[in-house]
Amino acid sequence: MSKYKAHATTIETRDDGTMIYRAADPLGPVADRTGDWLHHWAGAAPDRTFLAERYGAGWREVSYSQALEQVRAIAAALLARGLNASTPVLVMSGNGVDHGLLALAGQYVGVPIVPVAEQYALIHGAHGRLRHAVEMTRPRMAYTVDADQYAEALALDIFDGIELVASNPGKNDKVTPFADLVKGDASADVDSAFAATGPDTVGKILLTSGSTSAPKGVPTTNRMMTTNQAQLASALPFLKTRPPVLVDWLPWNHVFGGSHNFNMILANGGTLYVDDGKPTPALISRTVENLKLVSPTISFNVPVGFAGLVKAMQTDDALKQSYFAELDMIFYAGASLPQDVWKGIEDAAHDVRGDLPLMNSSWGLTETAPAALLQHEPTTRSGIVGVPLPGVEVKLIPDDDMRCEVRVKGPSIFTGYLDNPEKTAEAFDDEGFFLTGDAMKFVDPDNRDMGLQFDGRISEDFKLLTGTWVRAGQLRLDMLACIGPLAQDIVITGADKNEIGIMIFPNVAELEKEGYSFDSDNGALINAALQSDVRRRLATRAGEVSGSSSRIGRAIVLEEPPNMGEGEMTAKGNLNYRKVLDRRSALLDRLYDDADPATITI
Repeated sequence: MSKYKAHATTIETRDDGTMIYRAADPLGPVADRTGDWLHHWAGAAPDRTFLAERYGAGWREVSYSQALEQVRAIAAALLARGLNASTPVLVMSGNGVDHGLLALAGQYVGVPIVPVAEQYALIHGAHGRLRHAVEMTRPRMAYTVDADQYAEALALDIFDGIELVASNPGKNDKVTPFADLVKGDASADVDSAFAATGPDTVGKILLTSGSTSAPKGVPTTNRMMTTNQAQLASALPFLKTRPPVLVDWLPWNHVFGGSHNFNMILANGGTLYVDDGKPTPALISRTVENLKLVSPTISFNVPVGFAGLVKAMQTDDALKQSYFAELDMIFYAGASLPQDVWKGIEDAAHDVRGDLPLMNSSWGLTETAPAALLQHEPTTRSGIVGVPLPGVEVKLIPDDDMRCEVRVKGPSIFTGYLDNPEKTAEAFDDEGFFLTGDAMKFVDPDNRDMGLQFDGRISEDFKLLTGTWVRAGQLRLDMLACIGPLAQDIVITGADKNEIGIMIFPNVAELEKEGYSFDSDNGALINAALQSDVRRRLATRAGEVSGSSSRIGRAIVLEEPPNMGEGEMTAKGNLNYRKVLDRRSALLDRLYDDADPATITI
């Protein structure tokens, strides 16, 4: 196993029971700007590949010296157009070399980049989200990789007066070729503009998920990004022993893919291979192909992605060998990694190398840049999000069951939402701690160095008619494990009802592969065999738990998948539970009607 750093924390308990949880080690040196990293590695390792994307049978690669040259040229083109801190560049494409160079160019001279989910542009029904982003951030330039692919979005009136740029402009003569930006502009004073940037310069404006309200803008400064990388390097010492190599698909409009992963590579002089696959049945094979071409030293993915890789490794020894050959760390994002997937990874790793790379996770939000807690010592199970990173103060406010509300403060935490003083005021307590809305429990109350485990969103909790509190976040994870491959996702119901129910978004592709066919019934799906299977699983679980706060008594299978255009799903793939329940109120009523043929009861 790669060398790891053991957890070491301190905790201060106040008279009111509130705890302040910190790393024992202080925060080390922090770079002033992301551009400082680029300059360093362009000098220290000029020929090393920094960014790469698929090109034919191989890769289009850009070295650190090439990246610095092109970033400065693009930055000059931005300056020559009069762009500045008040005139951002909107990016609505997926990950790619040009996207990465443009983002760094903006950061280099203080022009914020606004990366938005490509779905906002590609899905007609999601154009409202795109309009909201444009109206909120007021960009002067908008970039896309392919003007033809994004033609419908580019024709929207929101882009009137905004320069459109595309790597592949197609036949649209109103679109500036990205290659023109790379030519630079000799009239621009790039050196002075770079010198004028500093820790408090806004490098990007990220949008929150919009899971509880309209997406808000989070100005993300150099200080937030560079501090977070200093924190991570302190906790993960192997990042400094050899340049990290990453094959990654996690989207750059998301704080984890675009700030955590991208900057981890840049800060440590590594190489990022853009994975053009995805953890879906249609695209997982592309990820497999890419991982057979490149052996990563670190691996990030969501649980369903790791499940797909474990399945592929069962019949593809070349994948297994390539994937584990150089691996220092496996990091799962999102919900807890199912234990069977964990075991599958463990078994495959032992087959190849006789040990297991560090398997870990962390916790953070768009507002925290993102990592605030990190599990950085070995553990034998998933669901642990770790201990505070150096420089982060975590305020824990416990209830009677030692379930703690989590608040955070530190140099990597944002200071306020874009042009939204009301939401900013609501976001912090009187000591300046950010109110995350998340809940945690100690893995072992008697050994707090073991860290914290996630215990749901406080805002998702609700009461049954009996007055019993239901912690919906953790219950959802439990039920996803119970329902297994039958469900793509689940919504927990029961507020002001007598018992808890679930609304199931089915994994239709998997179910059809197993031979299931469905009858449609006004938004619900009916299949006797599937309903019987769900009923059996619910009954089995009901016999294993006690109390109305965790017993699921009914279910309904939904016909329509989550609708992003209607706000039921965020760009990050998270459900907006309130929107689902509001939009499907008739189905919610049917769920609590025992006579309805679509309702499954135990």
